[in-house]
Amino acid sequence: MVDEAPSKPALSALPRHATVIRQVFDGRDLSTLRALNLRFDRCSFRGADLRHATLDGCSFKLCDLRGADLRGASLRGVNWAGCDLRDADLRDTDLTDARFGFVNTGAPPHGLTDVTGARFDRAVLRDLKAEDVVGWNG
Repeated sequence: MVDEAPSKPALSALPRHATVIRQVFDGRDLSTLRALNLRFDRCSFRGADLRHATLDGCSFKLCDLRGADLRGASLRGVNWAGCDLRDADLRDTDLTDARFGFVNTGAPPHGLTDVTGARFDRAVLRDLKAEDVVGWNG
């Protein structure tokens, strides 16, 4: 995590299925970001503002989203694998066809997605899949 993370316009300009690796977006204003089908690997979004972002089809692997504000975001088909979403705000999000899962690290319970304290009030959870998720009450 040495280089400066891409700006919101640079993220929006990335082609579908591009991979963003080990970037830090902590506390950044990424509200209304439109980034489709991107792959985020070991990125940090702690406390980031992602309100009303459109992240449909994106994949997050081993990412830190603790305390991130995702209110009103479109997260259709998003895959969360081994991510830390503790205390994230997912109110009013669209999580249709999303998947909360894990990464096989070979050492359980490592690699599990953690949603402890995350808020899902009024979120659309149609066809959402949650497998081996810490803090899930669904």
